[in-house]
Amino acid sequence: MRMSPHATTIRPERRSRADWAALGILLIAAGFVFFWNLTASGYANEFYSAAAQAGSQSWSAFLWGGLDAGGAITVDKPPASLWLMALSVRLLGLSSFSILLPQAVIGALCTYLIYGTVRRYWGNAAGVIAGTVFITTPVAALMFRFNNPDALLVLLMLAAAMCVLRGLELPCSVPGNRRHTLWYALAGALIGLGFLTKQLQVALVLPGFGLAMLLLSPAPWPRRLLDALVALGAMVLAAGWGVVLTAIVPSGSRPYIGGSQNDSFIELTFGYNGLGRLTGDETGSVIPGASESLATGTSQGGMWGATGLLRLWGSDFGDQITWLAPLAFLGIIVGAASVALARRGSAEKVWGTTSATDPSPGSERNRIRLCCIVIFGCWLVVTWLVFSLMAGIFHSYYTVALAPAIAVLVGACCAVLHELRDRSWVPGVAGLAIAGTSAWGMALVLRSGSFTWLGVVIGVAGVASGVALGTMGWWRRFASEGETEGLCIMARCALVLGCAAVLTGPLVWTACPIASGHAGS
Repeated sequence: MRMSPHATTIRPERRSRADWAALGILLIAAGFVFFWNLTASGYANEFYSAAAQAGSQSWSAFLWGGLDAGGAITVDKPPASLWLMALSVRLLGLSSFSILLPQAVIGALCTYLIYGTVRRYWGNAAGVIAGTVFITTPVAALMFRFNNPDALLVLLMLAAAMCVLRGLELPCSVPGNRRHTLWYALAGALIGLGFLTKQLQVALVLPGFGLAMLLLSPAPWPRRLLDALVALGAMVLAAGWGVVLTAIVPSGSRPYIGGSQNDSFIELTFGYNGLGRLTGDETGSVIPGASESLATGTSQGGMWGATGLLRLWGSDFGDQITWLAPLAFLGIIVGAASVALARRGSAEKVWGTTSATDPSPGSERNRIRLCCIVIFGCWLVVTWLVFSLMAGIFHSYYTVALAPAIAVLVGACCAVLHELRDRSWVPGVAGLAIAGTSAWGMALVLRSGSFTWLGVVIGVAGVASGVALGTMGWWRRFASEGETEGLCIMARCALVLGCAAVLTGPLVWTACPIASGHAGS
């Protein structure tokens, strides 16, 4: 059957009843994580709660992100995340629930976007796995129940990534080129809104977007460059109007730009909230960064801890985000390797092109899967490196920006290892991944000083199941036909035990922000 020039090259698998049931359970679990006991944190970060109250009382404070209804000064961030909270307060009245409700809704939306994106390219089971990883990430469970700008920032970055991927699906034809340009323009607009949420942090996803759009698009090079310019233009328009507004409205007619030294949004963007975060030279910060600590003869990154490639694995950050990070980094490797194997002429054997789960041409599915790996792999690596090396203000909750990338890459990793399970090396890799991730989970638990027995159980169960899985995969190569079925059953049991060991730590740590309140910055 001839494909319409308007049609996408990707057709996701149809959901069975079991698939719909799994999605329903995932969304119910997400609702519990993000909505249950939501008001335990009270007004959470009262700095932003005050701004939400001000925005509900004054449209001027709403527009500028004013800290007070009288319009004296703004918060030290752009106002986009405050708009949602202020509207909620206008509709529901001032309360902890009305201020935190938008964040919880955003968390549920992010869960579905992660599920939908991974399902589209890797299958329904992988989508459910990715969604599960996301809602059991401790820092995500907190920040989608809290009123800092990070929740909206993550949603906008995730939606922009989805738009880029949808654009990359479209074939190289006149109608297809027009449609993928529209998708890229929408992605650019979402990034622009991300700038109005937390300024330059949104740019951390742009390297992956650029690589995918310029190197993996089916369009010819002139069209690729045009698409990039359109996306850039949409981004500038979506973000620029707010910047221009602060420049053309005299300072006496609007609130002072909080966090800046000379009432300038540009200075705030590239100073206190920009390069200062990287270098530690944050003029106006109440807590010294690395540059000030170096002036006093220390080299520990000021009040924000030592910088370096091991920073996020450290005690202050590790148990917030890194539980499944080893699997995510492995997902980049095996995802790219699987595409390379398919491109070497084994696409039909690897992907099973006659399967209902892969009705589109194998080469196109490989290309878009590679795009997904590039986008979320760069998201993970670039953000990880910046967070590891930035010398300025750095809170552990910033790591929530890594949660979508980790979730997507873990889902992709599981899907690839399952699809290639008949290859001799896969059981060993899967076993090593389970054993290594479980050992890291045990280390995180033991390092916390709590639940020592749980850490031992996680480590023993995970390492034992990983070794068993790898051993049975190797043994299967030499087993008779009658022994193979029994080995497969034992391998499945080991896999279930290993998955339980891998997820137990993040589940327990995720329960903390659900059960108890948090406050402050």
